[in-house]
Amino acid sequence: MKSEAEWQLVLVLWGTKYGVTEVSQLLETIEHHSSRPFRTVLITDRPRKDLPDRILQREFPEFYCKEEMRTSGCLAKLAMFEGGVVPQDLPAIYVDIDTVILGDLSKLLSIFTAENSVFMLKGAMIPIGAIGRCLWRMTKKRRYARGNSSVVIYHPKATAYIADQFKELFVVNSRDNFRPLWADDRFISWVAQEQLRVIPRNLAVKFPAEFMLPWAWLIYLRAALPWTKVRWKNLLVVTLPGVEVNGQDLLALPDGSSIKDRRGRRLIWSRKAIGPMKKKLTDYYSALDAREEESKQ
Repeated sequence: MKSEAEWQLVLVLWGTKYGVTEVSQLLETIEHHSSRPFRTVLITDRPRKDLPDRILQREFPEFYCKEEMRTSGCLAKLAMFEGGVVPQDLPAIYVDIDTVILGDLSKLLSIFTAENSVFMLKGAMIPIGAIGRCLWRMTKKRRYARGNSSVVIYHPKATAYIADQFKELFVVNSRDNFRPLWADDRFISWVAQEQLRVIPRNLAVKFPAEFMLPWAWLIYLRAALPWTKVRWKNLLVVTLPGVEVNGQDLLALPDGSSIKDRRGRRLIWSRKAIGPMKKKLTDYYSALDAREEESKQ
């Protein structure tokens, strides 16, 4: 395999929620599966001395270091679009640190056919695509399709306008009165609505949206469907919300037990309910636990 990078992995690390151990395991998993060489860019609030030298560390520009950028909404994440932060020579795939990689992440680039496109996971009810764009135009940008920014595919040389418009609008608007400023994924979706595309569910999913439902009977029914089994078997990326469904906390759940999130969606921790994902998550977070214990010694 060629050693020259063909794409870039972008990560964001701020504060102490995630540490060197999580970043290292995520990176090594991606390297293990990837069929195409890549460059890793870590946008960080401070130099991380214990990370491998092959990671290109870039500190957050001063504008993104404001306190309100680090609270709910994760607006600091928009620094990934800031000109000069991520090199502009290659397409980029951003993933949250609390992401489990199950296959070749570079395969996501097969859907990235236009440099000005921005791909995100499915978010709110309004579908990403023609319907969302039409609604965005008809309502003069008040209503629009929203993606989820746990995974974002973009090209840095074609998306600097996202950061430019964010900085301009953040200065003159209150977050309370301008909804696109409530969260990074809201703003990306709003400003890039014309270029917004959805990452197919057979490639990447948000764990609660894919594996959690309010009713147990529906959870078991969906897991038994043959096309669901095929899709789950071939998933490349599963991203978890670290607060409500913490990957390492799953290891402590007894087999067959269940938990609910704030939306009333239920997770049943069994193979019957979530198929091979139970073992894959157990293996990943068991390895992470072992790694953290080793680092303490």
